[in-house]
Amino acid sequence: MKPLVIALISFWFLCCSTDKEKMLAAESDAASFLSDKAGVIGVTISGKENSYTFNTTVQSPDTGCDQYADWWEVIDLKGNLIYRRILTHSHVDEQPFSRSGTSIPLEKNAQVYIRVHINSLGYASEVQKGSVENGFMATQLDVEFAKELEKVEPLPSGCDF
Repeated sequence: MKPLVIALISFWFLCCSTDKEKMLAAESDAASFLSDKAGVIGVTISGKENSYTFNTTVQSPDTGCDQYADWWEVIDLKGNLIYRRILTHSHVDEQPFSRSGTSIPLEKNAQVYIRVHINSLGYASEVQKGSVENGFMATQLDVEFAKELEKVEPLPSGCDF
């Protein structure tokens, strides 16, 4: 009986729900997928104050140029962009993957977020928060936080593969 009820509800939802309901469900599914499959999962740091190198490890739901992590960035707690590392191709067969960013102008005690952006889905909520001095820890950040940075240069100019 239970599988029949689930099938009937699913059928109703697909066939009889409004376009708005379908759109909201699709957005919710995409957000859920993104939160489950994408984020900055680690960072190691070297260098000196105001010229650090961050080796950032990213997990992303890459499928090719249609969906891939197109950058990771360092932002302060107010949402100001400090550094952005553009990623020029997808990493379908390399998950998770790590890429470095150099000459990051940051004081050792400055609290920041490190987050990843997926070209077709937006920002992931799984981020690293902390400082060079005290280290970084995984945390959740609202995907709408400083969303306007999606339009701030530097931005990717395309995807190689």
